[in-house]
Amino acid sequence: MFGSRALFSARKITPLLDRVLIQRVKAEAVTASGILLPEKSVEKLPEGVVISVGPGRVANDGKLVPTTLKEGDRVLLPSYGGNAVKIDSDKDNDILLYHESEILAKLD
Repeated sequence: MFGSRALFSARKITPLLDRVLIQRVKAEAVTASGILLPEKSVEKLPEGVVISVGPGRVANDGKLVPTTLKEGDRVLLPSYGGNAVKIDSDKDNDILLYHESEILAKLD
């Protein structure tokens, strides 16, 4: 997924409140029969892996509501949304910052 340098840089980012930093999972560029697909024909998958999470959001009564996701969780992402985060000028890494409430599901 990541180069080791990019992974180290991404782990230095700590999201605030209920935000979650996610690495988008890349689709396979090779078919089951071994045919290589060009980059333009490979779709972005709506899945990602959680890199880091914020502590949670503050409820109306002032109590902290912790995030339910943790590092390493696989999640289902919406087709739009999230803020792109650029790390080490590597355009190959899709790293996104979402509010926890924007994430559709946790995959097992």
